[in-house]
Amino acid sequence: MKTPEPTLRLTIDADALAGNWRALDQLSGTAAAGAAVKADCYGLGVDNCVPVLRDAGARQFFVAHWSEVDAVARHVPPEQIAVLHGPVRDHEAAYAIASGVLPVINSLEQARRWNALGGGACHLMIDTGINRLGVAPSELGDPAIAALSVDMLLSHLASADEDDATNAAQLAAFRACLPMVAHRRASLANSAGIALGSDYAFDATRPGLALYGGVPRDELAGTIRQVGHIEAAIIQTRRISAGDKVGYNGVYTADKPMRVGTVSLGYADGFLRARGPGGVLRDGEAILPILGKVSMDMVVVGLENAPGLGDGDWLGVPFDLPDAARQSSVSQYELLTVLGKRLRN
Repeated sequence: MKTPEPTLRLTIDADALAGNWRALDQLSGTAAAGAAVKADCYGLGVDNCVPVLRDAGARQFFVAHWSEVDAVARHVPPEQIAVLHGPVRDHEAAYAIASGVLPVINSLEQARRWNALGGGACHLMIDTGINRLGVAPSELGDPAIAALSVDMLLSHLASADEDDATNAAQLAAFRACLPMVAHRRASLANSAGIALGSDYAFDATRPGLALYGGVPRDELAGTIRQVGHIEAAIIQTRRISAGDKVGYNGVYTADKPMRVGTVSLGYADGFLRARGPGGVLRDGEAILPILGKVSMDMVVVGLENAPGLGDGDWLGVPFDLPDAARQSSVSQYELLTVLGKRLRN
């Protein structure tokens, strides 16, 4: 017997995704835009997104974990995949050598490990001020760094989404490092960094959030299009009376008789409790207010503005990322990456 259709669905606008990559590539000037596809393409699905980005023209793909490589390698050659966390253990370095995937070297220890196992082409991350991963500028003269065959020299901006003095400071620090390491290409800008202008572009840019509909800086508003669209089905309707409470802890009390709908959507699907207060779902242009707390698998909405709705009908879940972030105070990155597995089944 066939499994019943899910009561949640995520639709990817492939034209918008491809258009976002092309826009960011154009904004990168002479630099070539790659694509950050870590975290299952920020929650929208590798199988949904990587073929679209590949066909749009992307030729460099960035993941964080080694466990993410296989899914991406189904769609693009391994030599186009870079692993940002680098070879922390010998078997990770051996895997990169065998597969052709390029590790991002982040420390002298990783550089020595890569060289000791025979290495080959790699990328090198320099820490210019974010103090996460990366080799310190003072370490670039080490023999282990000189022995590397560096394709791309990278650094990462800490505050590109803000008008912050650290952006210019990191740019200057990165420029100072370039003559210290032989390399083919240089890359500094993420999505927000692209919006900072051509000085930050170098040879390659690494957009992530903006590919998937996020707008990290106002300069990108009007250029970046929404990519993910979510719908959830009503699974029960009921009438409640004035004074009835809805959901956990009874935080919503009806002030009049009303008809409500229980919807198959909750925080297990990435619709966090922060999206409850003041939040809405939609039936076309009709706005349906969320009543009470978001549960793990359900949310309740008022149906006063759509009296014809019933069990099994679909509602739109607002997922314009800048708007959803303003309404919920949850970052655009988190709104994407917390999307639950049930949306991708």
